Amino acid sequence: MDERLPDPELFRRGGFSLAAKLFVKHDIRATERQVRRFREFAQAQDPKADAVVALFRRLPRNRGRQLFEQALTGGIHSLDAPPPELVDFFEHVEATPYWVDPARLDRGAKAIIRTGVLGLFPLGDMSLMGGYLASRATKALVATGEIERMASQRLVETAAWWMDVTTPGALAIGQTGYASALRVRLVHAHVRAAMNRRPDWDYDEWDKPVNQVQTAGTLLLFSLVFVYGTQLLGIRYSDRERADILHLWRYVGWLLGVDEELLPATEDDAWRLFWLLATTEFIPDEDSKRLARALLETHAAIGEGRGAVGKVLSHVSVAVHSSISRLVLGKSNADFLEIPNDPIAKGAILAVAAGNFAAETARRFIPGATALQEYLGTLERRRYVDRLDKIFKLDPTYARHMKAA
Repeated sequence: MDERLPDPELFRRGGFSLAAKLFVKHDIRATERQVRRFREFAQAQDPKADAVVALFRRLPRNRGRQLFEQALTGGIHSLDAPPPELVDFFEHVEATPYWVDPARLDRGAKAIIRTGVLGLFPLGDMSLMGGYLASRATKALVATGEIERMASQRLVETAAWWMDVTTPGALAIGQTGYASALRVRLVHAHVRAAMNRRPDWDYDEWDKPVNQVQTAGTLLLFSLVFVYGTQLLGIRYSDRERADILHLWRYVGWLLGVDEELLPATEDDAWRLFWLLATTEFIPDEDSKRLARALLETHAAIGEGRGAVGKVLSHVSVAVHSSISRLVLGKSNADFLEIPNDPIAKGAILAVAAGNFAAETARRFIPGATALQEYLGTLERRRYVDRLDKIFKLDPTYARHMKAA
């Protein structure tokens, strides 16, 4: 008999259990057979991208990346006698799946853009912080040392990448979002190769590095958690908008090399997959605390070098981001990660969310208000990226990560 598994404890005590009850009206818990099948993907990686990275190591320095970049913008057939590994990779990604609907991609992107820079809060405070509960997935980050040594750089690069892939039209072949998705897929392959070369990688405890389960989990953090998180902050979506946002991320996941069996087609699918992840992957440890602490230190750094005013800014920044994390992760998870608890800041966040909800409710009934909000969101995002670029000198090719791996 294939009984439904009991609710996973961490998931039940976190904010996502409430969301599941609100948005899913039936039992989404996995059976034992489904869990076993899901866990098989923890031993699966990305053979096509891994073959490209292996090719890079055989070719003269930088030659492989040059060929890859040319194929990104001009297509694989713009190369003279391309290596078979690149042909196999690009012929696959250029054969867009039948279920991809460009109109839905654009509608999903516009719904995301409408949130402006507010959409960045779920990215760090819910997605990244919540992702640290999955300790097996964090081992590659800890092993490279990148997330602690360059936490701020990684956070802003993730934000810039998120904006790349959520811009209308950007996921068409050869465009910015398409190229960014495939570059990050290659970064994952570089990290996998580096971890597989390490003699201290514990396959029994940590599974294969950057495996299919972990990549699918990352995808849910950008899609389902974004939708839930922005709604928690007062944003309102229609049923079609939520479905279109998830459709956009389904295609981004496909470009990132996630197995089609793990790509949610509907919101119910996404919650079912999230429950599987919560059941099997939410096993926080001391590294989870280290990563959470590094992220909080990034938020505190906003006040560095500004004297007394800077101290106030740092306190407010940590209090706001911590309060958002605590609202969605729940008390037990947040306490384990040692996220500060500030009841005043939490109350302020709820008050702002209520104001956003009221404004969003009015927007739905005012002609032209949604288009105006999309326009303003576009301007906000553009200014934000320009500001980040001036401070951090963003590299859209991620060459640093590929060399480091």
